[in-house]
Amino acid sequence: MACRISELVIDAADPARLAAFWSEVLGYVEVGREDDGSIEIGPPDTGFGGPLPTLVLSPSDAPRAGKLPLHLDVSPTDRDQDAELRRLLALGATPADVGQTGEESWHVLADPEGNEFCLLRTRIRPV
Repeated sequence: MACRISELVIDAADPARLAAFWSEVLGYVEVGREDDGSIEIGPPDTGFGGPLPTLVLSPSDAPRAGKLPLHLDVSPTDRDQDAELRRLLALGATPADVGQTGEESWHVLADPEGNEFCLLRTRIRPV
């Protein structure tokens, strides 16, 4: 038996704002709230324990923004990369410069709290 990633936890100054952003980006819904202010979002109809990991946005007085030791990569499922980039920017993502050459096939972005993530070119099937 092996393990599988079930949750990713992101410290946030404003968990509700990040939960709303990432729910729109990923097509997730709120699946739970904790007394400490954490908000868990996940795929509709499956939530925790389904085939995709949930995200837990955990309140923090000192969330770390910018380049993290771990970042998320997202891939479009129902449109091309350019259309998805426009959608993500409209949702509140911003371009991030981590020293790209401009020749990369991906875009580096930051969520509303400055956490970097990449939008890949390859379109994948939704789960």
